[in-house]
Amino acid sequence: MRYEQGIIPKGCLRHSIRTEDTYVNWIRRYIFFHNKRHPKDMGEKEIAQFLSHLAVNRNISASTQNQALCAIVFLYKHVLKIDLENFGDFVWAKKSKKIPVVFSPNEVKAIMDHLIGTYKLMALLLYGSGLRLQECLRL
Repeated sequence: MRYEQGIIPKGCLRHSIRTEDTYVNWIRRYIFFHNKRHPKDMGEKEIAQFLSHLAVNRNISASTQNQALCAIVFLYKHVLKIDLENFGDFVWAKKSKKIPVVFSPNEVKAIMDHLIGTYKLMALLLYGSGLRLQECLRL
């Protein structure tokens, strides 16, 4: 986070550097979305507008929207010391349904035929027993 720029007070955030940078990025985007208005002059309505904009116009994932929400909540709660009451009235991004890829028996055979030695043994163990990769590696 850019402490020297005065966005977040030093020591206020005890997260990884990447989390800090991500939060600063979301806070900047929130401020720029509202034409550089100071967050103290904004509230629940502006937060809801920004989060809805991300879901509807930017088509972001639910986890990305949640990340933006966490950054904004952090800004108001820990930096500005403002308690937000209700900003849940916004459009939530839709969670994508992940459909697992299932190989046909012929595809599995083709893959196994290309492996040799220890790698083939490990692949057969993983496929046949349902072991997780780390469980197989510990054998």
